[in-house]
This record gives sequence, C-alpha cells and structure tokens, in this order.
Amino acid sequence: MLPSIIGESLFDDWFDFPFRGFESDVDHKLYGKHAACVMKTDLKEYDDGYELSVDLPGFKKDQIELQLQNGYLTITASKSLEEGKDKKGKIVHQERYSGSMSRCFYVGDHVTEEDLKAKFEDGVLTLDFPKEEPKKLPERRTIQIQG
Repeated sequence: MLPSIIGESLFDDWFDFPFRGFESDVDHKLYGKHAACVMKTDLKEYDDGYELSVDLPGFKKDQIELQLQNGYLTITASKSLEEGKDKKGKIVHQERYSGSMSRCFYVGDHVTEEDLKAKFEDGVLTLDFPKEEPKKLPERRTIQIQG
C-alpha cells in the first residue's frame, strides 16, 4: 500500500497511531483522517480591512449561517442528503457529506453586523470586515507657567 502525498499526510497510511498530535478527538471522530480538509480558509489583509474566504463546496447559500457575538464570528454550514421518495432503490455506498460543521474566528470587538459584507459564490463564502482604527495618542501640548 503506497502512501498518498496529495490531500493527505504522507504518514497517514504508514503510521495509524490512535492520536495525531494536537487534533481534537471530536473532529477526528466526526471527519476521520480528513478533518483538516474541512472549511479551508484564507485570510487577506488590505489597507482598510480584511477578507476571509471559506471553501464550502456542495453547500447552498441558505444552508450557511453567520453569527457575530462578542467579537467572534461563527460560520455554521449544515446539510442533509435528501432521499427521493418517488425513486426506487437503496443506497449501496455513500461518500457525500451530510451533517453540520462550524468554525469560529475572532474579528474584533469593534466589528458590528453592519460592518460585515458577505458573499457566497461558486462554493466560496467571502467576508469583508474593517480593521480596528489604531488608537490615537494625545497630542503633546506645552502648558505655560504663569507668574
């Protein structure tokens, strides 16, 4: 059995230890050895803000929920495989994903719902949000001493 280098760890096929470093046991039970492939995310920084891109292939816009609370943005995506009641037959083998997943990102206490701009296109959720304005130091002023 040869190890696969693309899409998996080279050592997954050779060393199938019961633990895998710092991975969460919950993630491992839910998604198996492909837990690292769920909700791939990119973050870009611009002069005035950030752009967060999350891969959600196979999901529709109405299956995605965004929540902002205490500076944390939670992205939840869930779907179920609908079995056609009018079609005859039974599933012999199924690999498509059914269930829910979520990720949480700290975007800052200054970000409000109005600041977040979300777009979902071609299986990619894109979120734009502003940077926190740097706090201005008070100007140095000279106080005149009278007398």
